[in-house]
Amino acid sequence: MSTRTVLHDADIDRALTRIAHEILESNRGAADLVLLGIPTRGVTLASRIGHLVARFSGQDVPVGALDVTMYRDDLSRHPTRTPQPTVIPEGGIDGKVVVLVDDVLYSGRSIRAALDAIKDNGRPAIVRLAALIDRGHREVPIRPDFVGKNLPSARDERVNVRLSETDGVDEVTIGS
Repeated sequence: MSTRTVLHDADIDRALTRIAHEILESNRGAADLVLLGIPTRGVTLASRIGHLVARFSGQDVPVGALDVTMYRDDLSRHPTRTPQPTVIPEGGIDGKVVVLVDDVLYSGRSIRAALDAIKDNGRPAIVRLAALIDRGHREVPIRPDFVGKNLPSARDERVNVRLSETDGVDEVTIGS
């Protein structure tokens, strides 16, 4: 079994910094912006991006969590993880620009589920998508607006994102 590291901590920092700048540029500032991370690591990434956006814009950005477990259409094929709490920031998401944040974009099914979950929590003006890694292999027509790294991969390869807050180290690895 061969595993190689494709992003180290400095690479992840640069990718998140670029994503934060791109979010601010596309939104023309931080007004009406809400970041919602998809558990587990998407929440951590959303928090990091939120801090960067606040640092660059001088304006705090609400950050929350959007659990999509029970909205997935492939629960019978994949073992279920324990649902995490959905935390919508004070002020809600109605009329806001919501940026969904996930660690790895693969089939697009998690994001499709997230769009259903958002609908149950409010009506944003715009929904955008940020992913640290886009590895391709879409099964639904979903495309990220902000990407840290495009990482072509084989279907049988595994992409692992490890973050210091949950795993003690910042790195992205790929292996079979």
